[in-house]
Amino acid sequence: MAPRPAWRGYLKLSLVTCAIELTNVVTHAEKVSFRILNRETGNTVKRIYVDAETGKPLEDGDEIKGYEDDDGKFIHIEEDEIEAIQIESSHTMSLDGFVDKSSIEQIYLDTPYYVAPADKVSQDAFAVIRDAMAGKKMAGLARIVLYRRERPVVIEPLGKGMVLTTLRYDNTVRQPDTVFGDIESVKMDQEMTDLAELIIDKKKAKFDPSKFEDKYEDALLELIRAKKAGRKAPKAKAAPKPSNVVNLFDALKKSLSSDGGSGERRGKASAKAKPAVKRGKPKEAAPKRKSA
Repeated sequence: MAPRPAWRGYLKLSLVTCAIELTNVVTHAEKVSFRILNRETGNTVKRIYVDAETGKPLEDGDEIKGYEDDDGKFIHIEEDEIEAIQIESSHTMSLDGFVDKSSIEQIYLDTPYYVAPADKVSQDAFAVIRDAMAGKKMAGLARIVLYRRERPVVIEPLGKGMVLTTLRYDNTVRQPDTVFGDIESVKMDQEMTDLAELIIDKKKAKFDPSKFEDKYEDALLELIRAKKAGRKAPKAKAAPKPSNVVNLFDALKKSLSSDGGSGERRGKASAKAKPAVKRGKPKEAAPKRKSA
């Protein structure tokens, strides 16, 4: 069964347009989820709106959205009044500019969506826009109304289709200096940095998302299976909590010699590490050889 599109509309490059649809990249179909039950009856429960003053439940259709103004009064807004608001980005993504995707800081990237042509008629125009961006190695900037918010987006080629990523507004992003500003500048010993780099080299690998495993979800499933079989909940062995490193240099050396890589790689790393961990003034052997 094909996933349901999250948005349908048009992609526009100057006078070239094509019908497109957005599909969620992430699926939660396999995620463990729980329902709220009545402990006594075992029946599922449901949420209902109640009047905050009288405590009486509302009937279907009695609720209405309200916006609280500065005076504490609520302005009533009907659902169809919200639906009637339409701007260009409600139905059309106009490519307003192009950038190198790597120039966009990671902190501004939000949610990804797949972009595909919505019908056969749109496939040619879609391919022209996609291939032109691929040829120039550029990503397009646009805006889209999604879930009742206009969002800036970046769109780029991906195989036969494209991928769109919503962007965060600058005024919603906490800048790094507000968090990192209190971190003191530290002048590190180059030997320790060299050792850390060797550890990174030893652990170098190719990105393979198929190897990612949600161990917490596995533990939840084990709990569910045990309860279903009438067994007691399994007692998970608590993972030891790390503490601050007392001797950073020794910790780096032990990390380098610990398991985690092949013997050949460890040997190479150790050979590289020897000149990095020498201490004291080196012997001046060269002048003696000249005298001889």
